[in-house]
Amino acid sequence: MAWFVYLVECQDGSIYTGIAVDVDKRYAEHAAGKGARYTRSHPPRRLLARFEHPDRSSALKAEYAIKQLPAEAKRALVAGAGA
Repeated sequence: MAWFVYLVECQDGSIYTGIAVDVDKRYAEHAAGKGARYTRSHPPRRLLARFEHPDRSSALKAEYAIKQLPAEAKRALVAGAGA
């Protein structure tokens, strides 16, 4: 089963990074205020990108690496993905 790392732009301009099997369902949870604690206090504006990984372990590793990046690098990653 494929896992995805996804990036969400919040209304304050910050970028949230997470993992999920069903990104659309997870984004809907964030938008409804039922997602992560961060997106409850920083409501999402739009889904920026999703990156497929073969398993949960590789998705978690990629999520961690992306979370270490500054916001400008995350936006460059999204731009490079053609999102």
